[in-house]
Amino acid sequence: MDTTRRSLLATVGGASTIGLAGCLGSLGGGGAGNCDPQEEPPVNSLPVPAMGDGDVMVKVWSDYACPHCRTFTVEALPKIEENYVASGDVTYEHHDFPIPVSEKWSWGAASAARGVQDSMDDEAFFEMSTLLFENQDKYTMKLVGDLAEQVGADRCAIVGDAQYDTYRPVLEQDRQRGVNRGVQGTPAIFVDGEQVDFSGAQSFYPPIEEAIENAL
Repeated sequence: MDTTRRSLLATVGGASTIGLAGCLGSLGGGGAGNCDPQEEPPVNSLPVPAMGDGDVMVKVWSDYACPHCRTFTVEALPKIEENYVASGDVTYEHHDFPIPVSEKWSWGAASAARGVQDSMDDEAFFEMSTLLFENQDKYTMKLVGDLAEQVGADRCAIVGDAQYDTYRPVLEQDRQRGVNRGVQGTPAIFVDGEQVDFSGAQSFYPPIEEAIENAL
C-alpha cells in the first residue's frame, strides 16, 4: 500500500559529525497508553518532507536516536528556518538515515513522524519531528501517542506506525539514497549537493550558514 494509505483507509472504512565516531546505543520502550494499535500494511512510497521554496537546497539525513541529530534539530534548524527558509532563500528537506543507533527507536520514531506526514501534511511532520527530537531521552510508545495528539494526529494510528514500523520501506529507501551520497554518520548535511564539513567546528550552525551564503 502506497502514499495515500490513510486517505484510502478512510474511504473504505555521516561522516558529517562534530567529534562523532558513530552514534551507537539503545533506548527504552514503554506502553502505548490508552489505545490498542493495529498493524497495517507497510507503506512503500511517500514524498520527501520539505519546507520552503528557495533556490538553495539543504538536505539533511538524520537518525531519531542520534544525540547529535537532536542537537542539530534543537539548535541549528530553527536558525535555518528563521534566516533562510522564511526569507524564501532555501528549500529544506528532511531525509531519514536509521544507522540504527537504536534498533527500536531509530526506525520507530521515524515511522511515527512519517505517519503524521502521511495522515496530515509536511508542516505537521516537522512539528512532530521536532517534538520527537526534543524528547529523545524519553521515548516510549505512550510519549509517541501524546506527541501525535499534540500535533492533531490520530494517537493509536501513529503509535501503530511506531510499533510496527509501518513506514520502514520508505525509511530504507531514504537511507539508501544517503548511502549513495556517501553518508556514513548523522546528521549529514548537504547544501546544493555539497556535504558540509564540520571539522573543528564547535556547533552546527556556523558551517551551514557559511555554505548557504556561498551558495546564495
